Amino acid sequence: MPSKNLIADRPEQLGLDSAKVDALFQRAEREVREGLLPAVQIAIARNGKIGAMRTFGRARQGGVEKPATDETLFTIFSCTKAIMSAAAWILIGEGKLKESERVADIVPEFGTNGKDQITVEQVLLHIAGFPNAPYPQDEWLDRSKRLQRFSKWRLEWPVGSKLEYHPTSGFWVIAEIIERRSGKDFRDFVRERIALPLGLPELRVGLPREFHDRVAELVYVGEPLSDEERKKLGIPSMPETEVTEEAILGFNRPHVREAGVPGGGGIMTAGDLALFYQGLLHNRAHDGSHIWRQEVLDDARRVRTEGYMDLIFRFPVLRGLGVVVAGGDGLANYRGFGKTNSPLAFGHGGAGGQIGWADPGTGISLGYCTNGFDRNDLRQGRRGVAISSLAAVCAA
Repeated sequence: MPSKNLIADRPEQLGLDSAKVDALFQRAEREVREGLLPAVQIAIARNGKIGAMRTFGRARQGGVEKPATDETLFTIFSCTKAIMSAAAWILIGEGKLKESERVADIVPEFGTNGKDQITVEQVLLHIAGFPNAPYPQDEWLDRSKRLQRFSKWRLEWPVGSKLEYHPTSGFWVIAEIIERRSGKDFRDFVRERIALPLGLPELRVGLPREFHDRVAELVYVGEPLSDEERKKLGIPSMPETEVTEEAILGFNRPHVREAGVPGGGGIMTAGDLALFYQGLLHNRAHDGSHIWRQEVLDDARRVRTEGYMDLIFRFPVLRGLGVVVAGGDGLANYRGFGKTNSPLAFGHGGAGGQIGWADPGTGISLGYCTNGFDRNDLRQGRRGVAISSLAAVCAA
């Protein structure tokens, strides 16, 4: 849980409406009350502080089932991508990295099998062409095997020809780039340049073993929609990817938590996630200095994917340099935001319904975490839209 100096005594101190915040928390608790989700944690922040934070339910922690508390840590999965992208933005601002650079010029091992022209920007935009490149969990702690995998990976389609989400492969490349240009392990770089300057020591990509007993163990809940239900509702079937139940439950394993997979291995509280986004909104470390070069921070939220369509739902994809942008076309709810978010809202969701975003239109940021993976993706999606929609209008 973030330190007390980063938590307001009352939501009103930050210009938040307590009644609206209570309604948000009641909605977040609903699936726990109904017995669907085992545990949920949620935090809403504004003006650099948490306005309110709540944790509901029970979870296995350290092998023991007990009440989840504000001290319980959650795996945020692909919400991690925003944090890793923000780490790259630091290097861009310092002149140590250019988004237009070819990855192979930084990581020569990567430049094989037609991958030699891929740029840093193309990797961050998920248009680099290797979405399903294999890299098993048991190899994640071995950097030499990481580089061997890079050299073996092949393109699945021509670079830039379409946008297909890269669950983990692309951000292993970003992690290696960060290591080459910073001289630090990517996990240490995130900690030293983002987490600690923001006063968030429990925001981690790569969790030391002494903290594992505080992590809510992941479980699957519910039943998936049948093919008949999908047809009746007009919902396309989701393609098979590396994000299988076995892979998700693998994040309960100690070595996977330690590895800090850069595309999805962040572990923290919802409060840490909400305050990370306050950091992006205000660009201010706890000592008053800037973490990012402001023009780089602003440009990172610029939509760079004009003309690309979601391959499943066929709506325009709006992505900045590693983050998703809500947009003003009425489709923000398809992008992981609420129907009431401003077009400027940006963030990145995570598998299982994890939510992380900031809205420059209101100054509000949200962190929502659960250890319950709902197999019903329609119900999970609707839940996220409802929670984000309530959070986005909590300003007084």
